[in-house]
Order: sequence, then C-alpha cells, then structure tokens
Amino acid sequence: MKIEHVGIMVKDMDESLAFYQNILGLELRKREWLNDTVELAFLFFPEQPSAEVELVYGVKVESEGIVNHLAFTVGNIEAELVRLKEAGVKLVDEEPRNIFNGTVKIAFFEGPNGEKLELVER
Repeated sequence: MKIEHVGIMVKDMDESLAFYQNILGLELRKREWLNDTVELAFLFFPEQPSAEVELVYGVKVESEGIVNHLAFTVGNIEAELVRLKEAGVKLVDEEPRNIFNGTVKIAFFEGPNGEKLELVER
C-alpha cells in the first residue's frame, strides 16, 4: 500500500540523528532503547509524516546488512549539492547525473555511517 519506513544501521546514534535532522531536515518522532543493547530512532519529513527513516544502533551491520541507498526528492539539486558540500558532507557526485533522457537528475552522497544517500530532482 505504501512505504512504511526504511531502517538504517548506524554506528553512533547521536551523530546520525544530528546528520538526518540538521543536514537533511527530518524531524525526530521517537527515540528509545528496544533492549539493553539496541536503540531505535524514527524520523520523518513534516511534508510526508507517514514514511519514516528508522535508525538502528547496537546491531552488528555484518549480521544484519545495510540499506543500499535512501533517496530524497529535492526541488533544486544543484543548490542542495552546494549546501551539503558547505556542511562538510562527503559527495559521491559533485555534479548531478541526468537520467531518463534528461528528465530526472540524481546525485549520491554519504551519510555519517557511510550509507549511500541520493538526491532526486524530477
């Protein structure tokens, strides 16, 4: 019916929360310890509150895997790349790539855990 959430394994919850909130603009909905070793945080965009990003701390990435990438829609991809670069974010693509006969622009960058993130302008 719809995407519920995307879970991302993180090495440092505080660092990851700061990145997803301060750099990408998501808001924290809930943060709690699932048990003695695993902490969860759920974030969302105010414009799309039904889809969440779940950050998972305390589970070994090797045993659980990691998401390939998470994509975010933007209105001006070039401006977003400048903003991310100025914020010290590691860009995979310094310039957007044109796909689908130039109707869509994409660019990849990295989150604080080395996760692959994507900007999409349609």
